[in-house]
Amino acid sequence: MLRLTLRQVRADGLRLLLSSLAIVLGVAFVAGTLMFTDGMRAGAYERAGEFDRHTDLAAYAETDPLPPALVDRVRALDGVAAAAGELTGSAGVVGADGRPVLGYAVLAAVPTEAALQSYDVVAGRLPQRPGEVVLDDETVAEQRFTVGGPVSIGGRDGAARPYTLVGTVDVDGSSRDVGGPYIGLTGPDALTVSGEKGYGRIMVAARPGVDTAALADRIRAVVGPDVTVRDRDAILDAAVDDAVRDLRQFGMLLGTFAAVAVVVAGFVIANTFAIVLAQRSRRTALLRLVGATRGQIYRATLSEAAVTGLLASVVGVLAGAAVAGGLGVLLAGTGAPLGGGLTLTPRTLLLSLGLGTLLTVASAALPAWQGTRVAPVAALTDAAVNPVRPAGRIRLAVGALALAAGVAALAGAGATGQVVLVAAGGLLAFGGIVAFGPVLVPALVRVLGGPFRAAFGATGGLAVSNAVRNPRRVAATATAMVIGIGLVSAFVVGAASVKSGIERAVDARIGVDFLVTGIGGDLPATVAGELAARPELGVVHEQRSRVVGDVQLRAAHPALVRRTLSAVDAGDPAGLGPGAVLVHRELAATRGWTAGSTITLAGRPFRVAAVVADEEPILAGSPVPPGHLVDVLDADFTAMFPTVRGYLAEVDPAAGVSVDEARTAVESVLARYPTVNVMDQAAYKKMLTGTVDLVLGFVTALLGLAVVISLVGVANTLSLSVVERTRETAVLRAVGLSRAGMRGVLAVEAVLTALVGTLLGIALGAGAAAGAMAVVARIGGDFTLVLPWARIGLIVAVAVVAALLASVLPARRALSRPVVASLGAD
Repeated sequence: MLRLTLRQVRADGLRLLLSSLAIVLGVAFVAGTLMFTDGMRAGAYERAGEFDRHTDLAAYAETDPLPPALVDRVRALDGVAAAAGELTGSAGVVGADGRPVLGYAVLAAVPTEAALQSYDVVAGRLPQRPGEVVLDDETVAEQRFTVGGPVSIGGRDGAARPYTLVGTVDVDGSSRDVGGPYIGLTGPDALTVSGEKGYGRIMVAARPGVDTAALADRIRAVVGPDVTVRDRDAILDAAVDDAVRDLRQFGMLLGTFAAVAVVVAGFVIANTFAIVLAQRSRRTALLRLVGATRGQIYRATLSEAAVTGLLASVVGVLAGAAVAGGLGVLLAGTGAPLGGGLTLTPRTLLLSLGLGTLLTVASAALPAWQGTRVAPVAALTDAAVNPVRPAGRIRLAVGALALAAGVAALAGAGATGQVVLVAAGGLLAFGGIVAFGPVLVPALVRVLGGPFRAAFGATGGLAVSNAVRNPRRVAATATAMVIGIGLVSAFVVGAASVKSGIERAVDARIGVDFLVTGIGGDLPATVAGELAARPELGVVHEQRSRVVGDVQLRAAHPALVRRTLSAVDAGDPAGLGPGAVLVHRELAATRGWTAGSTITLAGRPFRVAAVVADEEPILAGSPVPPGHLVDVLDADFTAMFPTVRGYLAEVDPAAGVSVDEARTAVESVLARYPTVNVMDQAAYKKMLTGTVDLVLGFVTALLGLAVVISLVGVANTLSLSVVERTRETAVLRAVGLSRAGMRGVLAVEAVLTALVGTLLGIALGAGAAAGAMAVVARIGGDFTLVLPWARIGLIVAVAVVAALLASVLPARRALSRPVVASLGAD
């Protein structure tokens, strides 16, 4: 039986080729994901503690930042060779052209004591005194800065001011490489530019021969119980944890997409073995007649699957390197910094080979068991060559119930606000499609086949009849497409719905021509004041808020409030002024406040000028319950919270000033603020929705492999069906069906199968997206279902074109044998 198994693998190698391709692709995704993440993890371990090469001990701030005076006290301890405060934040660099250098910039405090300096200096030296700066070598080269020349740096402290560039450093691939400039300043300068009141940690270098454990105890006595002191091993452990935490989550994300690809491959493999074993019925019967038992045949079939899976898995591991490289290119396109190369570990090799082999064996188990049930005598008849068994009543009943339950769960997700119902509904609906598929898919094929019959006549009719001849087969083939297409559609529809909700919220909430935003943080303290001082600008309002208890106090401008107000319950919003506020409906009802009431906010008395309608937030996730808002005049808010800053300011031209003149005035002020950007409403919407587009593109690219595998299944089914219908095809050609007509039959059959799977996937994905949007809308936000017909049409078009391509090889195979030889085929 072993020799027979190996001979069958060789004999049916061509039939199993496309099935093996599905295994190769599935294993390649798994292996590529593991190679890529292992390479990044290895790089992260190598870089962990890169800036602590000379740090023996460190004190970490758990809550409040560590004041500069504490650094001096630690430095004065016996046994301390050097001590320096360190912080990381954000700042900006003014380029050589007078414009901010693009990209999120990392600001860090660089130790001035040589005993703690762990940077790779490319040119010059590290800063030793205030007023000096180092930049990364890439930024210096791009901007053509020169060592010894001036560079303007700005942050939350205010406008940019000149520093002397004393050196360049290499931070490529390190934890401080985030795609933008790196700025290194002395501790005092870093505190000033970042606006921080203290350091995040204090780095300590011990004198030679000093007991670090005893020194750590002395440091703890100075810094107090609220500060954590770590030795070198603990510092490195914490650095490793920080380095791999996000990587672990990213690996889980990639693993999810790999699992989808593997599941789709499983469907394709199971369908392939079902067809191959059905076509091998006579051979099985002969084996039974000469003494082979059902158990021997079953084990031989599983052995054949194991050999096929192992060989395909080996190729899949080799292809995994290409997948890993593609992941690197895909992530590089998002602007994310990457570190580490591709790493093939024994764990990855064994897991990939084992997974591919086990997946093939598991997928072939049920078809192999069903193939051994054919009686020897019946299998010798022509009727048993392609047995077509209808789906059982229990299966159809379970499928119908699961499909109905899934639809009900998706419909009820919005009413209950339960995210789990969206996931459960999607899984139940998919399970229902799988179980009910032998009835549902052929019915849809017949419906969609109507236009093809009308357009192509007998060719279209033959294609429809061939497609529905074996309901289980066409259902399994179409179902494999439902998974990938369904997930892609869910993300496409969900992304369009989220973007539409954000854009509507911006239209409702933003009523100005320009928006000034902080890059990577709040606006500098002086920028709003400088803008307000320009005569070309009429309205300058910095959006600021502060939560007191369960109430969110929000700075407001009277002109902007009137523009964006949707409804007034009581009072007059025009009364918003010094000592007067606007209270939102839900909070007023909760507290019993009415127009004219005197209330106390943050220890100050205010009069309620009006009770107004609640607003929908641009993005969900407010720190207080929706509607618990109070609008306070800008001046009153500043008096209560003078240090609170916002990340956005709304700006309108003054009366009689054109938009272009106003923009020139804004840009002239912001030229000295490299951490601030100006944009109009369209650009602001694009900024808010840019992440959605980025995620959508990333997810679609990853799910594309699952769709490709499912299309391989379409081509595989057609190829095996061609072998099954060899004599039938010859008869059709003998009675006049042309070669073009034969190609047309297979093309229409492939398109119908792919079209049904695509439409079912789109329906499933749109349903899941609708449930998710209903949940989000219930939590907070004006989000409704939006169907992006152009993108949905593109999905359908791509599926149809891919199905046409999938029919080329089966058609060539069907036409390769002479008619006479095919008429005599067994």
